[in-house]
Amino acid sequence: MFLDHQRLDLFDKMLFEKAEIRPPMRKPLAMPNEACLLYIVKGANDVISPTQAELVQEKQALMMKCDNYVYEMLPSQQAKTYEAVAVHFYPEVLKKVFENELPAFLKEEQQDPPKNSMIKIKVDRLLEKYFDSILFYFANPELASEELLILKVRELFLLLEKTDSQQLKEIINSLFTPQIYTFREVIERHLYSHTTNVELAELTHLSLSSFKREFKRIYGESPRRYLRKQKLKRAAELLKVSDMNVTQVAFECGFKDLAHFSIAFKDTYGCAPSLYK
Repeated sequence: MFLDHQRLDLFDKMLFEKAEIRPPMRKPLAMPNEACLLYIVKGANDVISPTQAELVQEKQALMMKCDNYVYEMLPSQQAKTYEAVAVHFYPEVLKKVFENELPAFLKEEQQDPPKNSMIKIKVDRLLEKYFDSILFYFANPELASEELLILKVRELFLLLEKTDSQQLKEIINSLFTPQIYTFREVIERHLYSHTTNVELAELTHLSLSSFKREFKRIYGESPRRYLRKQKLKRAAELLKVSDMNVTQVAFECGFKDLAHFSIAFKDTYGCAPSLYK
């Protein structure tokens, strides 16, 4: 449930966004023509892309290029609420902000496009102070003039330019270049995750019906049947060779409900997971 939601716009586009919610909350996020820098003020966010999963915790940041994502906003031990600030990037806005003065690393030619669509950023003292200043303008929106917002965008890129992460520079330099994944790459990456068919469809950029048809064409059976079979197969392997208990194995293999896992396992292997172990 949203407790608070604010935005600061620049050139009729949302530039800065602040959200405070009562977690947990899980939702898809499609960004076909924009990129985003997410900074966690309180709580944590489990962000899933077509081929990645990153847990972003308090005082950490994540740079995401244009793509489809799934967010799961979570509480932390220190905070029962989740709060985050997002900086949204649009090509038309950045062109107006920088005009002919693009930062040097945005002009570098890409030899090989990055394989990932998101990367965690080390938040140093300067970046932390930067986001503190954005929170100040949310508390005092009447001070956030167009000229000031332009300066804040320029300041952010100057701070990011000083990073020693080549991966971050590569992602920033291809913020609006869509990643290309095969259907199999997305499915194989999320075989043992908690993603639903609806979320997998979102991550493969397909409607649910098209996703199910494509899945059956490639794997020969329905997503539900195939994914269940693969999760149970891995669970059986882990029960044999690992020191994890049944609950840990169930979670590791993408089952959220222990009772459901136990019933499914017994139906397939003829005995309870604990006896199989």
